[in-house]
Amino acid sequence: MTDIEMASIDGGTVGLHDARRKVRWSVELEPFEIGVYPVTQEQLAELLGETSTHPRRPATDVSWLRAIRFCNAASEWEGLEPAYTYDGEDVTWHVDADGFRLPTEAEWEFACRAGSTRPHYGPLDEVAWTSADGVTTPQDVGGKYPNLNGLFDTLGNVWEWCWDLLDPARYDAYRVFRGGGFADDAWSVRASVRRGGAPRMHHDDVGFRVARGGFETTDAAQGWSAAADEERAVIEGPLPSGWTPRG
Repeated sequence: MTDIEMASIDGGTVGLHDARRKVRWSVELEPFEIGVYPVTQEQLAELLGETSTHPRRPATDVSWLRAIRFCNAASEWEGLEPAYTYDGEDVTWHVDADGFRLPTEAEWEFACRAGSTRPHYGPLDEVAWTSADGVTTPQDVGGKYPNLNGLFDTLGNVWEWCWDLLDPARYDAYRVFRGGGFADDAWSVRASVRRGGAPRMHHDDVGFRVARGGFETTDAAQGWSAAADEERAVIEGPLPSGWTPRG
């Protein structure tokens, strides 16, 4: 298989926010690894048998569940312990496993910012493919400048799936994707912007990059916890205006 190039990220603190709940909080991260590039069409084709018409472009039209499958397949190829077990859409992350996995939101934002506190880690036209470039498809990975962690395309080109739930109270099982895509304007291509979709959803501007790192905990790691997800899913009282009941 074409090697997945990884960058080592030192531990540190990142601030996150939830616009709906108007909540801000800090996450302490342990060191982890993350892909230098988004997973490419070539890599997806080699492990999952997908068609690779543009080998160096980010793999897109990939659902969150398919990204999970890729992570496990890459782990097995490398002789690592798979991070996930799953039954349909019910996926369990074994946080002590050393295999490939999706980054948590906190890991993704910390790695993307690379020490910057601004919306972008450099001039947007130099670091990200956006609507300003006038392109109509994702571009080959690595075509713009990297951030100070040596990561390419964390902003722009394609959105990237993360492990976390978007907002379980309103969107049930929707998972987060981050970073903005080739068709988005500057407002959407910022380190803090959160969007998401259903686990089986796939779009031509959503891909993913992998992470690695096991932790001596259960059901909680790197800013995520199963208990917090359950708590966030509870809405007391009537639903806010415009909401529809969860399925």
